[in-house]
Amino acid sequence: MINRTAFAAAVLSYALLSCAALDARVTRLVIEQRESPAYKGQSFGKGGQYETLGGLFYGELDPKDPHNAIITDIQLAPRNALGMVEYSATFAISKPVDMSKSSGVLFYSVPNRGNGAPTPSADGHVSVVSGWQGDVLPRPGLETITVPVAKNPDGSPLTGPVFERFINMAAGTTTLDIGSAPYVALTYQRPLTLDTAKASLTKRASPTAPAIPIPSNAWAFADCTKSGFPGTPDPSKICVKGGFDPAFEYELVFTAKDPLVLGIGFAATRDLNSFLRYADRDDTGVANPVAKQIRWALSRGSSQSGNFIRTFINLGFNQDEAGRIVWDGANPHIAARQLALNFRFAVGGGAAGLYEPGSEAVLWWSDYPDAARHRPAAGLLDRCTTTRTCPKIMETFGALEFWYLRESPNLVGTDAKADIPLPANVRRYFFPGTSHGGGRGGFSSAAPAPPNGCVLSANPNPETETMKALTVALVDWVTKGTEPPPSRYPRLDRGELVPATKAAMNFPTIPGAPSPEGLVNMVADHDYGPEFRYADLSGVITKEPPVVKQVIPTLVPKVDADGSDVGGVPSVLRQAPLGSYFGWNVTAGGFDKGKQCTLSGGYIPFAKTKAERLAAGDPRPSLEERYGNHAGYVAAVRAAAEKAVNERFLLRDDADRLIAQAS
Repeated sequence: MINRTAFAAAVLSYALLSCAALDARVTRLVIEQRESPAYKGQSFGKGGQYETLGGLFYGELDPKDPHNAIITDIQLAPRNALGMVEYSATFAISKPVDMSKSSGVLFYSVPNRGNGAPTPSADGHVSVVSGWQGDVLPRPGLETITVPVAKNPDGSPLTGPVFERFINMAAGTTTLDIGSAPYVALTYQRPLTLDTAKASLTKRASPTAPAIPIPSNAWAFADCTKSGFPGTPDPSKICVKGGFDPAFEYELVFTAKDPLVLGIGFAATRDLNSFLRYADRDDTGVANPVAKQIRWALSRGSSQSGNFIRTFINLGFNQDEAGRIVWDGANPHIAARQLALNFRFAVGGGAAGLYEPGSEAVLWWSDYPDAARHRPAAGLLDRCTTTRTCPKIMETFGALEFWYLRESPNLVGTDAKADIPLPANVRRYFFPGTSHGGGRGGFSSAAPAPPNGCVLSANPNPETETMKALTVALVDWVTKGTEPPPSRYPRLDRGELVPATKAAMNFPTIPGAPSPEGLVNMVADHDYGPEFRYADLSGVITKEPPVVKQVIPTLVPKVDADGSDVGGVPSVLRQAPLGSYFGWNVTAGGFDKGKQCTLSGGYIPFAKTKAERLAAGDPRPSLEERYGNHAGYVAAVRAAAEKAVNERFLLRDDADRLIAQAS
């Protein structure tokens, strides 16, 4: 648990003794592109015409400042003549041409693996994105950051173990990129030596099968695509004599060198937002393009970017070096873990694969004693509570987050015995029966094609319209003090969270459909070694692959007679269903055949008529039995839309559009 008194005292002491360092934020802003007006001169509601600006910002960090000391390896980063650690990053801004039309709200959207762009707003908000992920390869259209390499004090390379897992490669593959696992943008992890006798490569036929060592003379750090084994030496690739067998999983462990100080991405994001909110100009005299125009700042991020927000707050970065709040409001969306960024040899673009860090940290907003993992009470808001810089938080997620991204401990902890209460500044909304980020929407009863590599049709159940309404509610909560709708999510005390078995879920038997049994991505209790700070997902990993000490109880939402989740904030389509909507799907083939199909949910449409249903032996009522005819279905959509508008989960314009679509 955070020693709040000691932390506050350290911050105060540092502020009194070293006020000069409070200027070590953004030192230079370089605007390289400006388009005014942008978007072909289009006007956007209250904001009018918008202009876009883009370029680079440069910053300095004092490694002695308590606000920065939590960054792993910052003490081992090179320093300039003033003793500061330098970085540079890209940024882009979309703002009203006439800032008198601005709402006074800055909305920072956290890029996902470098992807993201500022957007105009009919409400007059200023939109900002910037680079934060130092292991993303710079290329046009991406937001990136340049951070230093950490070295030992004598200048020799820092080293440490790195684990890579390779599955589902194509037949005939001879060479694989290190870091080519799904969702990894780029790896900077390179071996200290190309001597394979000092590394390990194994393969296994199934997750429970024993690992088979591959002799060191039968593989190489090399590229074998243009010549036979052993190929051309290459520290970024591996190849195997005779090629890789797609029926196997391969696991590589090696000693890497020269870790990037990736945690600087949090500080850079803090400092850019603080500069835009509070500063008049940079150290060279360049004016802040939105100086004195920002009254409130909010952030939003989805998936990896939502995990960024959770860790940003947990590590105390919502307080700038001058002690001021950075974001007044935050929306981590479809984000169930903390971000694997602030430790040595981290990979910020990971997901929730085998052995990947992310769920070892504190995951809950309120203090909770993690007895199952023998850790004291702690919560994501400990540091910002101490410094009185906590934002208003709107947490939003769907069903897939339970099935693949390990949402369960956030709600019921690691013992799954009771609901963890939410603090007063947090609202939580669950979207039942959705895939990761929701589906395409619409009101077609035809089954979409399965997502790539999955068995079931793609889940069309959307989240977009609900998220639009909740974004308005978050802004009103921050700027006007208007309370948002009450939290709505599955709870243990209401029997809405159960083990991920067909019996516990009360999942129906649907002819020809797979069962959810055994699909949930369980939460493992990993041992990464004594130098890893588990609560903060920081420090140094010394054990790769980690030891799995135990499996944490993992719950999922209960379902109705159709097999769709109950509770939460259902979309209009979910309230007027055309089929069963699942937060899970099944992998069709390859090494992971029969497992959860990563980030995809599934969909099984209802029979059109009672006769068709009975002929198939389907227990779910047909469309005919539910709605009678098309007019009956439109009436159901209209009733659902009006209900959602009244509850502030749907905007009026979207309600009218959805009713028209159904009609």
